[in-house]
Order: sequence, then structure tokens, then C-alpha cells
Amino acid sequence: MLWPENEFRVARFPGGLHDLVLLAGVEPHLRYATFADCIIRVATELKCEVVVTLGAAPEAVPHSRPAQVVGSSTNDGLVRALGLSRPQYQGVTGLVGVLQERLDRAGIPAVSLRVGVPHYLGNAKHPQSSAALLRHLEHVLGVPTGHAALGEDAMRWRSLHDEAVAEDNSASAYVAMLERDYDQRMEAAMPSADDLAAELERFLREQHPGDPPE
Repeated sequence: MLWPENEFRVARFPGGLHDLVLLAGVEPHLRYATFADCIIRVATELKCEVVVTLGAAPEAVPHSRPAQVVGSSTNDGLVRALGLSRPQYQGVTGLVGVLQERLDRAGIPAVSLRVGVPHYLGNAKHPQSSAALLRHLEHVLGVPTGHAALGEDAMRWRSLHDEAVAEDNSASAYVAMLERDYDQRMEAAMPSADDLAAELERFLREQHPGDPPE
């Protein structure tokens, strides 16, 4: 029997604002609390200052527009500093919801970043969404993520999506409607990435007022 694996990796950036602890693996379907407690133990032992979760969900958004990243936090300080929202969802939850609650209880600041993926694409890849998430993470934490490397792949998949939609009149009309709705909304659901980075650094300094400035 092969069990799913989850692996922590540490990326160090000499001279940078932060190092990065990455968790990659398979989200469990059971025992969320136990899994979340294991993450919190690692975060505590490694003295992580903030935990950021990344996710994607299918939404009624057009593939022909920039992917929009939204964020939330249960930490009042981060909500104020970064202009985030507090989680409003009530109902069946997943690991991220449990992890956010446990981190808040443990006193570890946490942010959830998520991006909407065009639901009509089905199982097709959408590297544009991945690049958007990584770009926000890079600016917020001040660490390189290599999101630019996804540029060529994003352009290739954009062309494939355009071709698929153009072959179906109903799909073309639907995407045009999504584009109109998108253009009528605010350009971004979050502050600019540069503003996020500056506000996060200010928030972290406020958590350790006695530390000397770098």
C-alpha cells in the first residue's frame, strides 16, 4: 500500500527579508484537526512568523482576463493591515478552514490566498492562475517564487482556450458576458502587491516591538 506523502522544504534567501518553509503534498479527507496540528507544530518549532495558504476554486470568470487573487484572515491585525476580509463561509469546511482556526488559536498569524479559475475550462490547465498566486506570494513575503517562468506556458494555454471557445457559439457568447461582468467590477479585489508587502512588514514589526530594526 502506498500512502500519500506530505513534505516540508526550507528555502533560504541570504540577505532577504524572509526564508520560506514550503509544504507540498496531498490534502487529507479525514482528521483535518490532526493534520493541522502537525503543521502548527512545524511552524512553531521553525518559528514561522506567518503562514500563507494558497488555493484555487472554479468561478464564473473569463479566461481572457487577468486572474484575480483574493485573501482572507482570522487575524484582526492582518485584516486591517492588508485590507483582507474575514472568512464568512458557514457550512461544510475543508482543511484550510480548520487550519486557519487552529493557527488563530495558536497565535500564529495566517493568510489565505485563493484565485478563481474559469469553471468552464473543466480539467484544462490554467497556469495564469498559478502565476497570479505566486506573484502575490512573492510580493507579500518578499521571496522569489519563479512565477515568471510560467509566462510561456500561460500564453500557450491561453491560445488553446481561445481556440476551444471560438469553436462554440454558445461558449463565445458566455465568455463575452463574463468579460462584461468582469470589466464592470473593480480591477482588483486586494490592495496592490507592493502595498501588501509593505503592510505585512509593518505588521510583523508590530508583533516584536522590542526587536532592533534591520
